[in-house]
Formats: sequence, C-alpha cells, structure tokens
Amino acid sequence: MNGYCYFILGMLVLAAGYFTYGRVLERIFQPDAERRTPAVAYTDGVDYVVMPRWRIFLIQLLNIAGLGPIFGAVMGVLYGPAALLWIVFGCIFGGMVHDYFSGMISLRHKGENLPEILGRYLGSQAQWISRAACIVFSVLVGVVFAVGPAAILAPMTGWSVSTWVWIIFGYYFLATILPIQAIMGRVYPLFSVALIIMVAGILGVMLLMPFAESLPYWMHIPRMEVLPDMDFFHNRHPAEFPLFPVMFITIACGAVSGFHATQSPLMARCLKTEKEGLPVFGGAMITEGIIAFIWAAAALTFYGSPEALGIATANGKAPALAIQMISESWMGHVGSILVMIGVVILPISTGDGALRVTRLMIADCFKLNQEQLSRRLMIAIPLFAVAIAVSSMDYNIIWQYFGWANQLLAASTLWAVSIYLRSKTRCCWIAAVPAAFLSLVVLQYLFSSPEMCGFGYEASLIASVVAVAVIGVLCLFRSSGLRESEEIA
Repeated sequence: MNGYCYFILGMLVLAAGYFTYGRVLERIFQPDAERRTPAVAYTDGVDYVVMPRWRIFLIQLLNIAGLGPIFGAVMGVLYGPAALLWIVFGCIFGGMVHDYFSGMISLRHKGENLPEILGRYLGSQAQWISRAACIVFSVLVGVVFAVGPAAILAPMTGWSVSTWVWIIFGYYFLATILPIQAIMGRVYPLFSVALIIMVAGILGVMLLMPFAESLPYWMHIPRMEVLPDMDFFHNRHPAEFPLFPVMFITIACGAVSGFHATQSPLMARCLKTEKEGLPVFGGAMITEGIIAFIWAAAALTFYGSPEALGIATANGKAPALAIQMISESWMGHVGSILVMIGVVILPISTGDGALRVTRLMIADCFKLNQEQLSRRLMIAIPLFAVAIAVSSMDYNIIWQYFGWANQLLAASTLWAVSIYLRSKTRCCWIAAVPAAFLSLVVLQYLFSSPEMCGFGYEASLIASVVAVAVIGVLCLFRSSGLRESEEIA
C-alpha cells in the first residue's frame, strides 16, 4: 500500500471512529434527551446560555485546537510515520474518550470546571492542586497564544509585536467578561472560515497530487509523492530523543490533551440537550485529529523524510517557518497568507477560551456569582494584570514543562472518568486503559528525562509500570470519600 492510500485510510479511520466508537461511548454514558441541561436549568444570559449545536461545535473546536494540532503534529513527525498512528488511534481511543466523558460529566454536574470534577472523584487534595495548576496553566496558555500570533502578524502587517499583543489582549478581555454569545458566539463563525480555508487548501493539494500531471497547469499542483516514507517502526528523530515517551508528549492536541477538559465546561453550559454531547465534544476532538493528521502528513510529504524536516526546524527554527514554506510552495503567496491567517486564528481562539475559563475557575474557588458585570470585572481586571505582566517575562523555561503537565492532566481526568463510570456500574476500562497508558508516558518521562530524575531507561520503565499499577488499584477500587452526586434531575 502506498503513502497516498495510507493518507486516505487514516482520515477514513478517524471519521469511522467517530461514528462507531463514539456510539459505544454514548451507550456507556447513556445521555438522556429529557434531562435538563445546565443551560436550561440555570440560564443567566452570561455563561449559561443555550446556543445552536453548530455554533457550540465551532466554539469547542476553536477553543481546544490552538497551535497544538499544527505545530505539535509537525514536530511529532520528526519521530517518523509512527506519529501518524498515534494521531489516529490516540485521537479515537484516548482523545475522544477523554473529551466526551469530561464534557458530559461536567454537563451532569451543573457545568462544573475540571478542578471541581477532579475533587469530586479524586479527592479534595486533587481539587486544590488542580485548581492552582489549571489556573496557572490557563493563564500561560492565554499569554503564549497572544504573543505567538502577534509574532506572526507583525511581519505580515508592519505593526510591532507589542501593538498586536495589546490588540489581542483587548479582544481577550472582552471575550472574558461579556456574555458568551456576544463575542464567541458571533466571532467564531468568522474564525471558522479561516480554519476551513487552511485545512481545505492543504487537504485539497494532497488529494490531487497523484493526478498532478493530468491537471491544468494553472492549478499549480506540485508533483510530489504523498507520504513517501512509511517506516512506521523505527525512531527517526534527528536528536535521537526516545520515541516513547517523548513523541506521545509532543503530540498532545490532535491525539489526547488534558487542556481540552479545562475548556469543555464552557460548552457544557450551553448545550440544549445531552444528545448534543457527542457531536460537540467527540466531534470536535475527531476534527482536531483530522487537522493534526493532515499537517503531519503534509510535513512528511513536503520534506520527504523526518531527517529533512529536522534540518528545516533545526537551530532554533520555529515550525512556523516550515508551515509557511509548505503553504507558499503549495498554495502560492495569497494562499499562504490565508493559511497563515488560519494558523493565527487557532491560538487566538484558544487563548480567549483559556482566560474565560480561568475567570470561571477563580469564581468557583471563591463562590462568586458571575451574573453581574461588576463581579466579572472583579476577577478579570487582576487576572489580566497578571497575564500582561507574564507576557513580558521569559517563560520559555516554564513552558517546556507544559508538555508532560498537559498529559498528566489528561491522565488525571481519565482516572476521574474511570471512577465515575465504576460508581455507575458501567464499563470503566474504556477510560482506565488510556489513563494507564498516559500515566505510563508521563512517569517514564519524569523518571528518565535528564531534566527530571535522569534514571536509566529500563529502570525508569520498571518503576513507571509499578507506579501505574498502584495508581490503577487506588483509583479503580476507590469506594469511599466520593462526594454525593449533584446531577440535575
């Protein structure tokens, strides 16, 4: 089977995963179309607002995507075509499980934020730790996803980076304090147009590549072999970083990402019925996986091999340069601008959601009702003062720890989902297996990484397996201390 067939097959498997495995998830969770959702029961016109399903889907997709399914996918294929397998199967059996259940559990608990859910099922210590971690995490996501797009927009427009940072933060502030339908509900459909152009453009070129010789010259379809390198079973990273666990941390968005669970409560407060959960939470995850798969395949196709891609991104060269080169070569100057606009839109539409959910998490900590604008400003003003201060700092050292922290958050969420399902006497293994795998990934990284413990690879693996087994026993046999359910009747 040639690379083109693998490319088509990968996207078909992702789509089929939604329609088949997604139905399995629904049967396990048992959504009830007659049960009142938080948006219906607690409508406040600010955060609890019923919106059309298509609009909620777009907001969820743009909130979770960021730069991860593009930059992470491009850097992930440095390990070789094995990255494509992780995107496909990780997205279906890990990411969709994680996003669907975390969103639906939030839906069942009045749209609770992730720290409250973790506290409910993992204990009060987990709640306070996750509160601090999620707030810091979300603030830094908002900051990075303001500075990053500003750096891309500055040379395109001639305006300074600092000017764009202030413009983006101004938008973030409005998106954080205004009713969700006022900004996100209206702007995101426009953002989605740029996203569709970006994805459709790259996908269209790759689908037409085998027929380039028979197509009109004016279409400028490059004569390249799609996925010429199909060596799935060898680590190809130029720096010889171990494929396990580093590749599984590098590619988070597009496969499994704990950050998604922090964003899902925003949309859990906007669903009209529980039946909308799968297309919103599961559908957005699969769509993100398709975006990551397309960009990973595009990078391997354009550069021909992980080694050539490694040269293009070596010596501190950002993956944005590789993405821009692919776009200009395949879609011309105008097409490249449209693609880069899409690349800019993704992080901006994630940063605003990150800061909005930070406001809600802080409100949960202090039990502050958010219906009144003054209450929202009480949180938002100091929050943005901190964010602006952080934006002027060198946070690269801190940011390098976010890869494993993100997957640690995903593992914690999946363990909480496992406990929830077991408490309902439903199949908990559907979440426990990916939880165990991600726990193994994170622990192996922490034990073996020179920046962390620095143990030998084999010793780290043994210690990780033992630790995961202990965690699994503690979680799956947790039968006491669970906070009483507050599900909406």
